[in-house]
Amino acid sequence: LLSPRYYSGKNVLITGATGFMGKVLVEKLLRSCPNVRSLYVLVRPKAGQSMQERVKDMMKCKLFDRVREDDPDFYQKIVPISSELTQPGLAISPQDAQKLASCINVVFHCAATIRFDEPLKHALQLNVIATQQLLTLALQMPNLEAFIHVSTAYANCNRRQIDEVIYPPPVEPKKLIDSLEWMDDSIVRDITPRLIGDRPNTYTYTKALAECVVQQASSKINIGIIRPSIVGASWQEPFPGWIDNFNGPSGVFIAAGKGILRTMRANNDAVADLIPVDVVINLTLAAGWYTAVQKPKTALVYNCTTGGINPFHWGEIEHHVMSTFKRNPLEQAFRRPNANITSNYLINQYWILVSHKFPALIYDLFLRLSGQKPQMMRIFNRLHKAIGLLEYFSSQEWEWNSENVTMLMGQLSPEDRKNFNFDVRQLNWPEYIENYCIGTKKYVLNEDMSDIPAARQHLRKLRNIRYTFNTVLLVFIWRVFIARSQMARNIWYFVVSLCFKFLSYFRASSTLTN
Repeated sequence: LLSPRYYSGKNVLITGATGFMGKVLVEKLLRSCPNVRSLYVLVRPKAGQSMQERVKDMMKCKLFDRVREDDPDFYQKIVPISSELTQPGLAISPQDAQKLASCINVVFHCAATIRFDEPLKHALQLNVIATQQLLTLALQMPNLEAFIHVSTAYANCNRRQIDEVIYPPPVEPKKLIDSLEWMDDSIVRDITPRLIGDRPNTYTYTKALAECVVQQASSKINIGIIRPSIVGASWQEPFPGWIDNFNGPSGVFIAAGKGILRTMRANNDAVADLIPVDVVINLTLAAGWYTAVQKPKTALVYNCTTGGINPFHWGEIEHHVMSTFKRNPLEQAFRRPNANITSNYLINQYWILVSHKFPALIYDLFLRLSGQKPQMMRIFNRLHKAIGLLEYFSSQEWEWNSENVTMLMGQLSPEDRKNFNFDVRQLNWPEYIENYCIGTKKYVLNEDMSDIPAARQHLRKLRNIRYTFNTVLLVFIWRVFIARSQMARNIWYFVVSLCFKFLSYFRASSTLTN
């Protein structure tokens, strides 16, 4: 069995442990593999906070409530190691490097920059060079049994059909690193579009290079590569809907629930390849076990996606997000939730002008007049930038092969398939999206579910304001335009009489039918 046997007594090294996926990985290991010996986590000391304090803060998170119930002293298994991904040798001290080299059995490399618009030099440092240096450390570990690298399903998004193979890199990583080393940041910024070519951003470009770097070490280390698509809130573990950030769809859902987001450019019929975080982590742990025990001759790639197995579309997501936030509104919404998805650029720009920029100007004017600092236009500009970065992924779809994922599922015992569930065929999308939205309310915005009646009352108030505004606007248009023009009045009367005739005909036909 995977859980009680393999990870028992093992020393595990985790990078990116303080990030969204890293936290879920730490929690799952502690809860489902309670006999794991130690979890060594690379932590960057932040200004005003030591690495021990950062880990302590992480342990207080609600995510660890189930582990805390089972073992109040669980934190003693976590060993923080001071590290900085941007520094040579990851800034790990010689003593710590020696300690890791002597005891580590499994490495989970989750650390990366997930900013799509990261400057190329910085993205290269965090996603490629740091991976190289971690592999150099791994090569010094005589007891290492598996090295699992978390990549992204979009590393090769310039292809429509993506198989579970490592594709040739867009450029030899070492040549690019050597070339950019002497270049000024402004020069790198200017040549970045030419370098990344048909990939949408530096994130996907550098993740493709990182896969190449990992492959180069696969002849000396047992390696597995996990490629998740758009990682979202938890599906089942440790409880439904857990999320702790505004990244990706979470920020979009919150903006829609607050009534700030009214339009988004996406293809309603395109598959929204969301993947719950606990599915990714369960697959990652299963891959760690399989890589160590079976020792595949080449690095196995696992495409961790939903589109080809249990597809759900952007239009469906929009419907379920809106209906959830109307039943369970967010506190102090700007407007009633009512977002629309369109793939038409001009229609999207029209709605941005009418539903985003115009209301933002009016609201900022109101804030200025009341002596407050205007902020709404700044919020909308940030929102447009975030949505613009997602557009590439929400406007098209890909086909991912997932034979290795299916193979791995077949290798698990029935008990492990239940404990480490990554079978997305079982995922009920409407229920998942509802839990996701409620999760953003409870865990990201820290709103109390008991305040929902007051939030509903606030939505009713916003609806009344909107009706009043529309009535005043209609009267204004009548007085200024229609009442002063005979032609406009004739058109108006013609339209009204046409509507009246239609209603009369409809009523008459209904009577005859009855």
